Order: sequence, then C-alpha cells, then structure tokens
Amino acid sequence: MPAFPHRLGLHVSIAGGIEKAADRARELGCTAMQIFSRTPRGWNPPPLPPASIRIFKEKITERAIDPVVVHTPYLLNLASGNGALYRRSVGALLEDLKRAALLGAKYVVTHLGSSGEEGPDRGRRKVVEALKKAVLDCPSVTLLLENSAGAGRTVGASLEEMGEIVEEAGEEGPVGFCFDTCHGFAAGYDFRSEEQSRALVGEIDRTVGLGRLKILHLNDCGGPLGGHLDRHQHIGKGKIGLSGFRSLLRQEALRRVPLILETPKDKPGDDRRNLFRVQSLLKSL
Repeated sequence: MPAFPHRLGLHVSIAGGIEKAADRARELGCTAMQIFSRTPRGWNPPPLPPASIRIFKEKITERAIDPVVVHTPYLLNLASGNGALYRRSVGALLEDLKRAALLGAKYVVTHLGSSGEEGPDRGRRKVVEALKKAVLDCPSVTLLLENSAGAGRTVGASLEEMGEIVEEAGEEGPVGFCFDTCHGFAAGYDFRSEEQSRALVGEIDRTVGLGRLKILHLNDCGGPLGGHLDRHQHIGKGKIGLSGFRSLLRQEALRRVPLILETPKDKPGDDRRNLFRVQSLLKSL
C-alpha cells in the first residue's frame, strides 16, 4: 500500500487563550487539530479577542496545521422538543460557525442531539431545520455531522440516517460527515477485520458518500460492540484494539482523511502515547 499521507492531531485545550492551543498542538507534533472555540459547558461565550484571533491564525499558518476543526459545546441538542433549549442550541451552532470562520478553521463538528419524547421522526426534522439555517447563515465553513453511539433516542447512530440528514441539510450549504470510531463501534459497526473494514467503508460510501467524509475521530471504545456506550478509550486499550485500527487505516479510501484523536487525558503523557500508537500503526501499514 502507498505511504499514508495522513494529517494527524487531537483535541487540544484552549486554556489560557485560544492562541495557546496552536502551541500545544505543535509541541505534540500535530499536523491537524481540534478545539472548542469557548467553554463547552456554557451558552454565552465572550467574544474572541482580535489579538488572539490574529496570533492563532499566524501560528497555524506558520506551523502548517491543517485542518483546524472546531467542536461545538456539549450542551447542544438540535433535536430537542424543549423550545428554549432548541433555540439556544441553534444559536450556539451559529455562533460556533462564525467563530470558526474568524479563526480560519475549515470545519465545525457537531453532535445532533436526542429527540427524547418527541420521537425520532420529529427530532430528525428539527435537526435538519437547524442545520439548514446554520449553513445558510454561515456558508464559509463546512459543517460536519458526527455519528452517535445510539444511546437513548440520540439522532445519527445509523449511517442510513446520517446519509439522509447530510443529503437534506446539504441542499442549503456545505455539510459533511465526521465518523467517530468509538461511536460507530458502540452503535454496532464492527470493523476489526479487513473484510469488516472494507464493508464499513462501502456502507459509508453508499449512505453518506466518501466524498463527504472529512474527518475520522479516532477513539478506542470502552464498551462492547453494539453496547451504545459513549466511552472513549486509549488507542489499543479498548474493545476495538490495535488490530482493529490497523484494519481500518489500511483502507485505501481513507488514506487522505485527517485523523483527530479524542482519547482520555487520565495522566500526563497520554496524548503523546496515543499519538505515538497511531503513528506507529500508520508506519506499519
């Protein structure tokens, strides 16, 4: 197989100012990175300081970090039947798209949320409505929809459903797909063998389209196959295992998809260890 021209990075802290994230990414040897543009557990972020924006953009350009991905806050629920929560969620999504544009980020990744008592069909319609509004209002950044682990009534656990949502929302602007390996495994997609990985890639192509797959969130899974547990684990330390990731990363169709790790930070050095495991896997392909 030809050399894997990977862009590899992880989710980096913005503690101390968003410009510090670029330093942390570079220190770890990242060629791609993901950040929150503000606290992930609050609704009303302060504006990004112009000086921080300028310094951040200078650093990512100087250090050739590309792509930069912004992840939306955890609080968002674009499928919610609660009117106030839904409006806040749509507003937060729009805000993150605008902040990403200011920072020169290529993508914004978002979870879709849970329909709760609304039921799956109504929840899905609300998601599509929110996404259409978002991409119409801020078309300069591509919005990536992340698959879910399928707990409760979360939207987007199946590739079939994700494909339908991406297709419909994409009528109004740039919408793509982010496949999270932990979530996919928890939702029942097994890719631990070469044959299963080929089948998964084929299913992504059939439902969402490989051209829309822009990011792989590379996380091992602490729960069983199909267990619907969103429990990220260190690379090679969960139920997917190193051989499972090797099978997936050997797929020719994924050679140019950037890899972003969202692995646990249990103790100092965890980020370096997880990056090293992935780098070693890529070199062994």
